[in-house]
Amino acid sequence: MTATEETIGYYDGNAKKFIADTANIEFGALQKAFADMLPEGGRILDLGCGSGRDSLAFLKAGFAVDAVDGSAEMAKAASELTGLKVEHATFADFEPERVYDGIWACSSLLHVPAAELPAIVAKYAAALKPGGRFYLSFKLGTHDGMRNGRWFTDMTEQSFRRLIDDVEDLTVDRIGITSDVRPGRADEKWLNAWCMRI
Repeated sequence: MTATEETIGYYDGNAKKFIADTANIEFGALQKAFADMLPEGGRILDLGCGSGRDSLAFLKAGFAVDAVDGSAEMAKAASELTGLKVEHATFADFEPERVYDGIWACSSLLHVPAAELPAIVAKYAAALKPGGRFYLSFKLGTHDGMRNGRWFTDMTEQSFRRLIDDVEDLTVDRIGITSDVRPGRADEKWLNAWCMRI
C-alpha cells in the first residue's frame, strides 16, 4: 500500500470524526486574506477540500468553486454540505479542466511525499491564470513520513521557498506562521503561504 492509499484510507475510515473535529474551525482570517487577492466572483479550486468547510465559505462570498478530494467519504460529505459536485480523485489523478483565479490547498498537499511535491505543485500552478493565487499550508517542521496513520510532509520557510524555486512561473508572495486553532493544540505551528502565478 502506498503512502497516498494509506492516507486516503485513514480519511475514509475516520471521516465522521475528522469532520466533527474540523468543520467549525475558524479559518475566516486566512480565507479572507486569500479571497481579497482574487477578482470578485472569481473561480477557485479547493484542492483537497475535506469536509467542504472552506468551499462553502467561498461560495457564500460569491466565488465560483470547484472542489476535489481523494477520500470518497470526504468528497461525499463535502458535496452534501455545499451542493457542489465534488470530484473524487487524488492530486496526481485529477486533471484541472478550467483555469483558476485561485487555488486553495489548505492542509492538503502536506499529504504528498516531499519527492513528489514539486511536480504536483507545478501541475496545479499551470492551472492558474497569470496573476492567479495559490494558497498552501503545511505543518511547520522537517518531518517527511507517516504519522498517526497519514503521510505528512512538514515545511519550514526555507524548505518551502526551495520548493517554489523549482516551480516555473510561481513566486512566493508572502508566508505567515500561525498556531493550530483546534482546542489544546496551540503549540502546533502551521506555515501558511500565498504564491502567485507570474
